[in-house]
Amino acid sequence: MDTIIQWQERMSFTASAESGFSVNLGTDAAVGGDNDGFRPLELMVIGLGGCTAMDVISILTKKRQDIRDFQVKVHVDRAEQHPRVFTQGRIEYHLGGYNIDEDALKHAIELSEKRYCPAYSMLSKAFPITLHYFIYDGEGEERRMLKKGQVD
Repeated sequence: MDTIIQWQERMSFTASAESGFSVNLGTDAAVGGDNDGFRPLELMVIGLGGCTAMDVISILTKKRQDIRDFQVKVHVDRAEQHPRVFTQGRIEYHLGGYNIDEDALKHAIELSEKRYCPAYSMLSKAFPITLHYFIYDGEGEERRMLKKGQVD
C-alpha cells in the first residue's frame, strides 16, 4: 500500500492513495494551521471504525439480518503529554432493524476483532479497546432500544 502526502502551504497537505482518492489534512490555528482538513490521528480512528463497520455489516448481510440503520461510534482517549498517544478506546455498534439476532451480531463483532480487521488487530496491541453493541427495534425516529451488551 502506497500513499503520497503533498504539502500545499503552511500546515495544509493533500494525501492520496492507490485507490485514487484524496483527503485534505490540516490542523488548527493554534499550531500554525488553517483548520482545513482532517487531523492525521482522526484518520486513524476513522480507519479503525470503517474497517470493523465493513466487516460487521458484510457478515450480518450474509446472515440475512434485517438491518435498516447501522452506525459505528469510536471514542479514544489520549495521553496528556506528547506524543499524546491513544491510551484506551471504545467502539459502539448501533443497529436498528427487525428481528436482529443478538448472537449473530456478537459473532460478527468477534470475527471482525479476531480475524478480519487489520486496523483493530494493530491498534489493540497498542491500547485496550472495548466493544459494545446496541440493538434497536425499528428504524429512524420510531426505533426503540431492545438490547445492549459488551463483547469480551
